[in-house]
Amino acid sequence: MDEFRSNALRDPRPVMEGRPGRHLRTAFIGTYPPRQCGIATFTHDLAAAVTMPTIDGQRAESMPGASRRIVVAADVVAIDYEARAFPTEVRRRLDPDRGADYLSVADGLNRSHYDVVSLQHEFGIYGGRDGERVLDLLDELAVPVVATLHTVLRHPGDNQRRVLRDVARAAAKVVVFSHGAADTLASVYGVDPATIRVIPHGVPDLPFVDPETAKPLVGLAGRPTILSFGLLGPGKGFELAIRAMSSVVRRAANATYIILGATHPELRRHEGEAYRDSLAALVTELGLEQHVRFVDAYVDLPTLGRWLQAADVFVTPYPGAEQAVSGTLAFALGIGKAIVSTPYDYAQEVLAEGRGRLVPFGDSAALGDQIGDLLADSSGRDEARQRAYAYGRRMTWASVGGQYRELFARVATDSLPTADDTPAAALDLRLGSRDREASSLG
Repeated sequence: MDEFRSNALRDPRPVMEGRPGRHLRTAFIGTYPPRQCGIATFTHDLAAAVTMPTIDGQRAESMPGASRRIVVAADVVAIDYEARAFPTEVRRRLDPDRGADYLSVADGLNRSHYDVVSLQHEFGIYGGRDGERVLDLLDELAVPVVATLHTVLRHPGDNQRRVLRDVARAAAKVVVFSHGAADTLASVYGVDPATIRVIPHGVPDLPFVDPETAKPLVGLAGRPTILSFGLLGPGKGFELAIRAMSSVVRRAANATYIILGATHPELRRHEGEAYRDSLAALVTELGLEQHVRFVDAYVDLPTLGRWLQAADVFVTPYPGAEQAVSGTLAFALGIGKAIVSTPYDYAQEVLAEGRGRLVPFGDSAALGDQIGDLLADSSGRDEARQRAYAYGRRMTWASVGGQYRELFARVATDSLPTADDTPAAALDLRLGSRDREASSLG
């Protein structure tokens, strides 16, 4: 796993022209399972969706733009204190605090003649201030990059703005999950709108089922069920949802709120279970011990699917508008849940047109009222579920993977040198672009 395994002497890219069905050689850079984080799951699912396309449930190995599942080239771990047993597709690990790793990863990708690099970006993944060391890798890459931006802050600090702007400008294309994020990227960061592509956050394609049929599988038969899931940590707003249960149980006496997820590994490493304990103490203070249940586990997809299918109402109670995307909300849409959320940007966009209900930030009474209304109104709840599920069909990995395959193929083809280009000139153009743009901005 310490080196890239490939035919470094053979450059396959020129044969793309005239052979539209040729498999691309795609490298994925991002956190990766068994690391427990949403971006790791996303990187894994994206790689699988892009490299194993299907049509009507059958593999389509010769589909134009399909990528060969040769390698997930790197796993980037924010602070890797543990030895992780990565799967075989992980051919190289990048230590975020070791500057030489960024250069060696770029060199390996260049020499191995990849067609495109899919880079997952979030400020906490890479080393340096606001993850700025990733720019060292991008400066050295001669392979075109598609950067998926998982966080696009509306009010960034100066250095955050610089880092994200330079990541976007070093990439051939950038992907964001919402039109609001695309607008912010253009207006706040000065990124050329022509380079921005909106592709939904991918979700598994799970069936639309009656929650009552799934509740016995998780020990909740006959109980009105509210669910939130994700790694536990401050900033998720679980306190708001717990407080909202005080009014919910006055209307549905046997209602249960499930908080599904392990404590964030880094939080647990530094603080143990202090945050979870604080939530449990709040439950006790409010006398909700019979109505709030913690499931302390990082679960696999089949288990998560059962919990989601069992829920009557799904809640994302984030406390602030800067939440650029929520993978948990995307999953809930994809499986067809009645959803109540605070009005962060992503929620406002995907829950429009009756696909969910929004409540003000910090207003536990309003959150409890909306949850209670949905539990009491089965027809309204089912209508919201159906709208969410219909919208979620565009977010399944089959659909999202197809959009990424098309984008990767276009970027790879556009990067091929023309008859007037020399390889040296093309490389100099790519490596020098960010420096020239930075100097032109003063």
